[in-house]
Amino acid sequence: MIKKILIPIVQFIVGGLFIFSGLVKMNDPVGFSFKLEEYFSEPVLNIPFLEPLALPLAIMLVIVEVLLGADLLMGIKRRWTMVLLTGMIGFFTFLTFWSAYFNQVTDCGCFGDAIPLTPWESFYKDVVLSLLIAILWWGERAQINFFPKAILKFLAPAIFLGCIAFTYHVMNHLPVKDFRPYAVGKSIVEGMKPAEELGLEPPQYEVIYTMQNEGGEQVEISSTQYVDEKWWEKKEWELQSDLSKTVKVSEGYEPPVHDFSIMSDYGDMTDSILALDEVWLLVAYNVKKTHAEGWEKVVPKLAQLSQNNIPHVVLSASMPEELQAFGLQSETPFAFTDETTLKTMVRSNPGWVVLKRGTVSAKYHYNDTPN
Repeated sequence: MIKKILIPIVQFIVGGLFIFSGLVKMNDPVGFSFKLEEYFSEPVLNIPFLEPLALPLAIMLVIVEVLLGADLLMGIKRRWTMVLLTGMIGFFTFLTFWSAYFNQVTDCGCFGDAIPLTPWESFYKDVVLSLLIAILWWGERAQINFFPKAILKFLAPAIFLGCIAFTYHVMNHLPVKDFRPYAVGKSIVEGMKPAEELGLEPPQYEVIYTMQNEGGEQVEISSTQYVDEKWWEKKEWELQSDLSKTVKVSEGYEPPVHDFSIMSDYGDMTDSILALDEVWLLVAYNVKKTHAEGWEKVVPKLAQLSQNNIPHVVLSASMPEELQAFGLQSETPFAFTDETTLKTMVRSNPGWVVLKRGTVSAKYHYNDTPN
C-alpha cells in the first residue's frame, strides 16, 4: 500500500526535475559547455583532450536528461530508463562533489543561470535525487504510466523531435530566456554597483593560514585567530604562505556584473562606453573559435555603423591583428575585455550587444544581424 502511494509521487518528482533541469540547460547549451570545459581543464579533472568535445557533449547530455525524465513518466523501457538515470545522477553527483570539496568550479550549472546553486547545494541536491532514485528501484514494480499507452507512440517521438528543434534554434540564434545580468533590459551600470553603495551587507571573507612546527605538525587557523592569538610571536610555528586560502564566512550581496572593463590603447573606456546614448558592441571572446560565416554576416554591419556615424567597438580577448583575417579594417575601433565576461555577455561568437546609456537594449546572434 505504501509503495502504491509513495512510488508514483517520487516518480513524478524525479521525472519532473530531470525534465526541468534538462530544459533549463537546453535553453543555453553553450553556457553548459563552458561549465564542462571548466571540469575538463587541467586544474580540475585534468582531461583537457575532452575540452573540444564540450559543446557536443553538452547538447547530448541535456537532450538525454529531458528524454530520461519523460521516459520515466511515460513508463518507456522502464529498466533501461532506471539504469541510465542512475548512471547520469552518479556522474553529476561525482562532478558536484568534486566542485564542492575542492572548490574549483563555483557553480556546476545544474539549473543553468536560472537557479544558481553553491557547490555544496548542488551536491546535496544530487544526493537527495540519488536517494529518490534508490526508492524507485525499491518500488520499481509500483511505478505507473502518467500517460495513456495509446498516445505514447506519438508523444515519445514528438518530445525527441521537440528537443532537437529547440536545441537547433538556440544554437543558431540566442537562448529563448536570458537569465544572465547582461539580458535585454538589464543595466550594466546598476549591476556593477557594490553592496556598500546600495546600503547592503557585502559577503565576508577570511584567510585561512597553515602553520607548521619543527616536528612537521600542521594546523589551520583563521586570520582572526592569527591576530588575536599573536601567532607571529610563537617562534616554534612557521607560516606556510603557499598553503594559505581565502574562504567565504558569511553570505552577502555581490554585484551580478563583475570584471566588466573595456580597455583600449588609450586606456580604460568603460565609463565612456556606458555613458553613450547608443553603442554597438561586437563581441568575439576568442577569434580562434569563431566561424568564418559569422564574420561574413557581421562585417557589413560594421561598415554600415561606420557610415552612419553610430558608435561601435569590437570587444575581444584576442589580439586585433587576428581579427583582420576576417575582413575587419585596421581602423575599426577595438578594445580588450575579459574572455569570461564576453562569454557571459552573449552566447554568439561573434555576437552583438547594443547598449543605451549602459542598459542592454538588444542582443543578436550573428545569424540575426539586423540590416
